[in-house]
Amino acid sequence: MPRTALRVCPLCEATCGLTLTIEGTEVTRARGDREDVFSKGFVCPKGASFGAVDSDPDRLRAPLVRKDGELREATWDEAFDAVAAGVRGVVERYGADSVGVVLGNPNVHTVAGALYPPVLLAGLGTRSYFTASTVDQMPKHVSSGLLFGDANAIPVPDLDRTDHLLLIGANPLESNGSLCTAPDFPGRLKALKARGGTLVVIDPRRTRTAKLADLHVPIRPGTDALLLAAMARTLFEEDLVDTGELTPHLQGLDELRAALAEFTPESVAAACDVDADTIRTLARDLAAAPTAAVYARIGSCTVPYGTLASWLVDVLNILTGNLDRVGGALFPQAATDRTPRPAGPSHGFALGRWRSRVGQHPEAKGELPLSALAEEIDTATAEGEPIRALIAVAANPVLSAPDGDRLDKALDSLEFMVSVDPYLNETSRHADVVLPPPPPSRSPHHDFALNTLAVRAQVRYNRAAIPLEPGRMAESEILARLTLAATGMHGADPSAVDDLVIGQTLGKAVKEPHSPVHGRDPKDLADLLTGENGVERRLDMMLRLGPYGDGFGVRPDGVTLDKVLAHPHGIDLGPLRPRLPQPLKTRSGGIELFPGPIAGDLPRLVRAMDQLPAGLVLVGRRHLRSNNSWMHNVPPLTGGSNRCTLHVHPEDADRLGLADGQHVRIKGAGGAVTAPVEVTDSVRRGVVSLPHGWGHDRPGTRMSHAALDPGVNVNQLLDGSMLDPLSGNAVLNGVPVELDPVG
Repeated sequence: MPRTALRVCPLCEATCGLTLTIEGTEVTRARGDREDVFSKGFVCPKGASFGAVDSDPDRLRAPLVRKDGELREATWDEAFDAVAAGVRGVVERYGADSVGVVLGNPNVHTVAGALYPPVLLAGLGTRSYFTASTVDQMPKHVSSGLLFGDANAIPVPDLDRTDHLLLIGANPLESNGSLCTAPDFPGRLKALKARGGTLVVIDPRRTRTAKLADLHVPIRPGTDALLLAAMARTLFEEDLVDTGELTPHLQGLDELRAALAEFTPESVAAACDVDADTIRTLARDLAAAPTAAVYARIGSCTVPYGTLASWLVDVLNILTGNLDRVGGALFPQAATDRTPRPAGPSHGFALGRWRSRVGQHPEAKGELPLSALAEEIDTATAEGEPIRALIAVAANPVLSAPDGDRLDKALDSLEFMVSVDPYLNETSRHADVVLPPPPPSRSPHHDFALNTLAVRAQVRYNRAAIPLEPGRMAESEILARLTLAATGMHGADPSAVDDLVIGQTLGKAVKEPHSPVHGRDPKDLADLLTGENGVERRLDMMLRLGPYGDGFGVRPDGVTLDKVLAHPHGIDLGPLRPRLPQPLKTRSGGIELFPGPIAGDLPRLVRAMDQLPAGLVLVGRRHLRSNNSWMHNVPPLTGGSNRCTLHVHPEDADRLGLADGQHVRIKGAGGAVTAPVEVTDSVRRGVVSLPHGWGHDRPGTRMSHAALDPGVNVNQLLDGSMLDPLSGNAVLNGVPVELDPVG
């Protein structure tokens, strides 16, 4: 008989609740959970295809270990023996920094991916750390760190209560939201308009989101920071600045006014290709709205001035009094956040505490640019050892980082590599050991990272819907055993990792005066934790210590794991609320509006006013039925409009003699690819668009459906040299390209 189980979807950032229909050990249907406290029944094509993702026949079902040059199935013990020998051997010969760690996007969608990599990194002690953040959102982390003292203090738009929403470089009708966790983002935007609100979209493409807008401004790619600076300058010039209740927390307002003086609407108009009157209107409308929020995403981050643009987004929210205001941009607070500390000066945020060995790129948030991974492997210097071993967890940088061809060759030169991945893909095919996690239906789920960005406070947790098959290993045990093997504790019980974290966390908590468990015995507290395993005990600990928790009995009505389990559709903790000054961790204790690194980078933006592209520039694009490079092997999520085509404006197509469906060679600084042309007015003149995540044509992979229509890797057009200097984020949009017809 079929049965049902509840599950929060792990396939994008919207975190929608699902009701799964299960027959035997197979998910045969997935629909929206109408009783889910957050998503209320909404589901997108990815969530509806949960069963197909879950049962993909190309998923690996046993570890692979390289023997005599070939990857062959092995036992788990054999796999971890190989990891211990390979990683520890490199550490002992060359030092900890010779082991690189790469974390991919799917880590934020799993329980284990959130809990175990920090322990792995701490145990290894390596500075060779890379993640997908530096091809995505690192500018927002850096700007938040500089403004608020905490790189993870990212305000999100109060979507359900705002009167005016300005979106920049974001297409949530396709992406479902990013750095803003909001199930049914499309429905929330339609509700904004239905209640008389205004939606403005600034984007070089006429996206589905732009078509919904009251005003679409087709800006020239890469010039968002110039337009935002001119808007802020207009607020000062026309005496429209009203910081309201934020005023006591602000530092550097006068310095900011002086620094923006050069960015008049007239001076940036040509570079942005947006007339000065429109820029002034954007600023005036933002200031006049009863409440408003400015929200920008990947299109404004993956450009040469990504950190400046991200900073200016919050500057506009601050100058109009909309930061930390109902209907504006608010700081979320997840149920598993640390116990809120008292407001006041803190340690602040620092950039460049160390630098990469080859390119001397400064670290940001402890990470080095993913664009620098290849050179850190294949280039010898006198500064130290190159990376000789690599641990890749849910990462496919051959497709997601610039110049995949170079990285492909670099990975082949490693002494040892281990991948935690369900697929043999373009990156994991190089590994000496592949450790495959089970399908999502066989894993528990809680959104640790994404709830820190949610537009409404809530907490949901699902246990595995289907038991593990014989021979499979839980992802938590895989990562725990990987951590032990890589850090010199091979053979120890995997529970030792969870016990270590619990002991350290509670040991610190009892010493903090603001903690609800101050002065108590950490061993007694550990004995109070509930749960079936180490993952659940850690979740229970975090919930109890968190802002809504019971404080281990101090607040009887507070959240615990047992209470969450008793509410399978989740617990609603209410709308976001103003929290300042508590989230601030700057050295001054205030909002530092014009920090030194920003001041140092601003002259570069001044020079950009005179830099106009001579030819075509490239931008990426998202599709509702894909998520980066890891869903093209699922038949229900490919085909139709989800194709790897080059969007070209009709006038550009006529000028270049291109016809719809014709193949064209696209050339950039990193190489060239060939793709079919799709003539469309959804891109502005002078701009072409190619989606990312494609290029599934390399030998040695086992992704049979993706290989039928492999597409091309847009990041091969980039050589990795173009980075936002403050964040190290790769420049993926607004880059010059040349087109040559094929045939």
